[in-house]
Amino acid sequence: MKGYVFHGPGQSAWEEVPDPAVKEPGDVIVRVDAVTICGTDLHILKGDVPEVRPGTVLGHEAVGEIVEIGGDVRTVRPGDRVLVSCISACGRCGYCREGMYGQCRGGGGWILGHRIDGTQAEYVRVPYADLSVHPLPGAVDNQDAVLLADIFPTGYEVGVLNGRVRPGDTVVVVGAGPVGLAAIATARLFAPERVVAVDLAASRLEAAKEFGADAVADANEAPEQLIDDLTGGLGADVVMEAVGVPETFELCARVVRPGGHLANIGVHGSPAMLHLEDLWIRNVTITTGLVDTHSTPTLLRMAAAGRLPTRRMVSHTFPLDHMQEAYEIFGNAAETGALKIVLGVPQHEVVPVPPAV
Repeated sequence: MKGYVFHGPGQSAWEEVPDPAVKEPGDVIVRVDAVTICGTDLHILKGDVPEVRPGTVLGHEAVGEIVEIGGDVRTVRPGDRVLVSCISACGRCGYCREGMYGQCRGGGGWILGHRIDGTQAEYVRVPYADLSVHPLPGAVDNQDAVLLADIFPTGYEVGVLNGRVRPGDTVVVVGAGPVGLAAIATARLFAPERVVAVDLAASRLEAAKEFGADAVADANEAPEQLIDDLTGGLGADVVMEAVGVPETFELCARVVRPGGHLANIGVHGSPAMLHLEDLWIRNVTITTGLVDTHSTPTLLRMAAAGRLPTRRMVSHTFPLDHMQEAYEIFGNAAETGALKIVLGVPQHEVVPVPPAV
């Protein structure tokens, strides 16, 4: 088969790789029908995730069809259309028993496209399938479903839930890329007073308005002043960092109010300054996190009911073998206006959801 292979920082190619095979009783093999590119993949290509070994197939988000299962798999069977989660969960370790699948110590966690071959290929082996793939309802098509493999659970869990968004809050999301937009959309579920988006790209600020931001600010034009004006000088109740560079984290720390929450979502490849000389007295809660995907079943139900703006997130589609072109467009999002790129996307007959009686 072919897959998109990481060969070291700045080096990657769509090339022939060995077909995956069932190695453990809990494995499944999935034929990839739709896959997408994540900002984390760009961090890997920059060298920010050194544990990814050269020769690894990238990608951790996909939709496809089960073609083979191991002997212990109970929840899916060949022919099922499934969502491949970005997180694999053994289901037995202490962290999995608490729903913290991202911290799995039984061989799971974020392994696809990280410690084992990932989803940006024609086929993928998925370990611990009973907890790591989700059968898809007929009302959700592939292009929408693939956005629930990572970005919507990440924005919702690591941003909104960790940040403890509450009704009436002022929420600031720094970074209006796909995960930041997912955080904006799911923050609206909790009825905040206002959501403010901060980014460098005008196209992404426009997208933020479509996803529910009440106000936007160019990161180069003193966003602190806008937030100060909106909150009477107090600062934001919840600030989410969705970029992954020192400057944006430090901006978040400056605009969070006393007693507020700073939820870091971004993948950081270099140190950021933590100004404890300012923060120690302000009762600020800072959270970090890798998504656990415990919310995926809930988000799938919401998508099936048309309650998530998944379709608006997709800016470009390509055949699966146009991976290199897709990476170039996604990596230059400021110029191309790319939000989420989906590759593959064969036709799937969507089953309409009947209206509630």
